[in-house]
Amino acid sequence: MSAPVDNPAGTFSVPVIDISPYIANGDAAERAVVAAQIDDAASVVGFMQIVGHQIPSVVLEEFTAVMDDFFALPIEQKKAYRTAPEINRGYAPPKSESLSLSLGVESANRMNDFFEAFNVGVEASSYPDLDLPTDQYATNTWPEVEHFQAAVSAYFGEASRVAHTLTRIFADALDLPPDFFDGYTDHSVDVLRMNNYALPPGDVDLDGELTGMGEHTDYGIVTVLWADQVRGLQVLDHHGIWHDVTPVDGALLINLGDLMARWTNERWTSTLHRVKPPIVDGSIERRRSAAFFHDGNIDAMISTLPSCVGAGSRYSPITVGEHIGAKLAGSRAGQPNPYARREADRVRQAMRRGL
Repeated sequence: MSAPVDNPAGTFSVPVIDISPYIANGDAAERAVVAAQIDDAASVVGFMQIVGHQIPSVVLEEFTAVMDDFFALPIEQKKAYRTAPEINRGYAPPKSESLSLSLGVESANRMNDFFEAFNVGVEASSYPDLDLPTDQYATNTWPEVEHFQAAVSAYFGEASRVAHTLTRIFADALDLPPDFFDGYTDHSVDVLRMNNYALPPGDVDLDGELTGMGEHTDYGIVTVLWADQVRGLQVLDHHGIWHDVTPVDGALLINLGDLMARWTNERWTSTLHRVKPPIVDGSIERRRSAAFFHDGNIDAMISTLPSCVGAGSRYSPITVGEHIGAKLAGSRAGQPNPYARREADRVRQAMRRGL
C-alpha cells in the first residue's frame, strides 16, 4: 500500500501501511513486505499511517471521552495540575511552551504555542530494581475526572504495544537482529501527551499566523499519534514545502524521532512538523491529538549503526537522557538546544522561503 510520498512535481502523500502481519502471526513473506514499506516511508518522508494495529475501538472511545472531559474543565482548575518545567508530567496551559526552541530556533512570529496539553508517563516505581532518575521517570499527576486514570492507562498500554511492534519491524527493515532494540527500550522513558488546540474568542488576535505548535522534530525513537480528522498537522517535505496531513479512518500516524535519525545516520528521517489549526468564523477550529513518545532507556547510548555509517557519522554519540533533557530545556524553559544544529538549519531554510 505504500508508494513514493514526495517528488519534485509537488505531489505528497503519507502512505497507509497495514502492520497486521506482525500482530496476527503473518508469515515471513508478509512481514517482509511490511518491513519494506516501512523502510520506504521512513527513508522518504519520516511519516506513515498504520492500520491493522488492533487497538480496540472501546479503548479509543473511552480514552478520547475522558480527554474531552479534562480539557472542558475551567482553566484555573486545570492549572492546579501543573508541574515544574523540567518534569514532563501534568498540565501545560496555552502559550506556556515554544516547541521550535527545542531545535534552538524561535518561531518566525516569536509567539508561544497556543495548544494546551496533559502528560503522563512511565514512573520509576515501575522498575523497582533499577535506580532511575525521578525527574525523568516522575510520578504521574492524575486529575479528578471520572474514569480518567483507568481510560488513559488502558490507551497508554495499547500505544506502548504498538510502539514495541514498530521497533520489531524497524529491526527487520534495517537488517538487525529481531531483538536489537529491546536492550535500548526495556525501561523506556515513554510519555503520552494529550493535546487540545482551541482558545475562547477574544483571547488572542487571530491574524492567520497563530501557531498551535511550532516547528519541531520529535525527540525519541518513534511517535504513535492518534489524531482527529480536523486539519492542522503539517509536515515539511524535502523541498521546504509544508503539507497538510490528516489520518484516514482508523489509522494512527507514525513518525520517527531524532534518535532514530541519529541511529540510521539520516537514512531514516526525523521530519519537521507543526500544527496550524484552521480559523473558522474568527475562531480556531478545535483539534485534538494524543502523542505516545517511545523514547528509549534514559541511560542508553545512541550512536550510528555500523551498517549506516557509510562515509562517516553525522552525529556524535549521546545518551537518551542528554538528548531529551536538551530538547525539554528548549521547549519548556526557553534554553536553545546546542545539539540540534542540523534540524534548526532546516527550519531556518523554510523560514527564508517565506513558508
